[in-house]
Amino acid sequence: MTLVRLSSSQVPGPILEVLRVIQEAGHRAYVVGGAVRELLLGEKPAPQDWDLGTSATPEEILRLYPKGIATGARFGTITVPTEAGPCEVTTFRVESEYRDARRPERVTFVRELEEDLKRRDFTVNAIAWDPRSDRLVDPVGGMHDLEARLLRAVGDPRERFREDGLRPIRAARFAATLEFTLESETARALPDAREEVGRVAAERVQEELVKMLRGLRPSVGFEVLRRAGLLEPWLPELHATVAVAQNRYHAYDVYYHSIYTCDAAPVGKPVVRLAALLHDIGKPATRMEKEDGEATFYNHQIVGERMAREAMERFRFSRDWTDRVVHLVREHMFDYRPEWSDAAVRRFIRSVGVEEIADLFDLRIADNIGNGLKTGFPHYLEEMRERVEAILEAEEALSVRDLAVDGKDVMSVLGMPPGPRVGTILNQLLEEVLEDPALNRREALLERIRTGFSVDTRGSRDLG
Repeated sequence: MTLVRLSSSQVPGPILEVLRVIQEAGHRAYVVGGAVRELLLGEKPAPQDWDLGTSATPEEILRLYPKGIATGARFGTITVPTEAGPCEVTTFRVESEYRDARRPERVTFVRELEEDLKRRDFTVNAIAWDPRSDRLVDPVGGMHDLEARLLRAVGDPRERFREDGLRPIRAARFAATLEFTLESETARALPDAREEVGRVAAERVQEELVKMLRGLRPSVGFEVLRRAGLLEPWLPELHATVAVAQNRYHAYDVYYHSIYTCDAAPVGKPVVRLAALLHDIGKPATRMEKEDGEATFYNHQIVGERMAREAMERFRFSRDWTDRVVHLVREHMFDYRPEWSDAAVRRFIRSVGVEEIADLFDLRIADNIGNGLKTGFPHYLEEMRERVEAILEAEEALSVRDLAVDGKDVMSVLGMPPGPRVGTILNQLLEEVLEDPALNRREALLERIRTGFSVDTRGSRDLG
């Protein structure tokens, strides 16, 4: 491929100003890392993260920028706030003694840029550029590998991967997001880093996983990990789906179906992509063969719900993301039929949640594409979507909070204290309103409470 001709106009003014200040103080400074790679590839949008490498020490940078944040000073990094966002300025350095498979025990600051670039992970990330003088520094052939769309470790790949257990996962991520091929020696070195990969902090692995999901085909990255034996340490549930045969209605085994479903989910919806990746992980545990040899997976979504939660918690995802992914996994087997009554559609909306319906539809479409035998858009979804939209536009009650009465009304009418029975009565009222939305009138519901429920402390009683 042809690389983009770089121009200082591609760099935000505040970042150029940081370069100017450092250089005019007598130090060397360059744009380094991912920003240079992205600019050379012409990726859109423009880089969001700007990293600078410099011959200045952290103390010298802090003298120039007293408001700089010394969060990584031990490793040579000072974060300089700018109007273009935070700019990480790191002293040229070499590293040694990676005892925790992630952070070096010893960092030595150096004055030569080339020494710094030679300790980086991949050649395509080891290019430096000074936009003020339009000077590119590429000591390890990163530009050649960019043009060849090749991902190559700097130096000995086994050493690079043993130094930092996150690098093999980054290799998978770059293979997916950049759509690069791994250089043969780099690929052969990945399996030797299994122990180091397993020791990386969950939060760092999570960050790489989310970035990988932003690629056009995350399946490329998962295949890199699987072939290298690195999928099982972090995603044993997905690894267990490898070679699990399905039935005649599927073109792929459970594993390939899962990663292709992930590919088919919307790129801008990482929660849906995670749910797509995990939606069938309950299948190995529920697989049964009938007498005719066909496989069934009864209630795999229920088993998968529990397993998906365990996987999400292992990666330390937020409670919100975890709950949303688990919910989608549990609900992905919905079976809409045209003969559903409007009440059935309302109950479906209530069960799934208004906010999650679009994501669930996206998951179902991706599931169809990942099947390998079906068309992308299930024909029944359009009819279902129209019925759901009509109910939402009618603003019919779909949850307890939509009722024309609340818990205080229940307690007031029945003269009862707060307690679980109040919720039981409200849910019963909601069931009746879901069946007939016309019942959701305050006077009618108050009368229903007054005449339809007793004050029996053992529970509510529908008097019919």
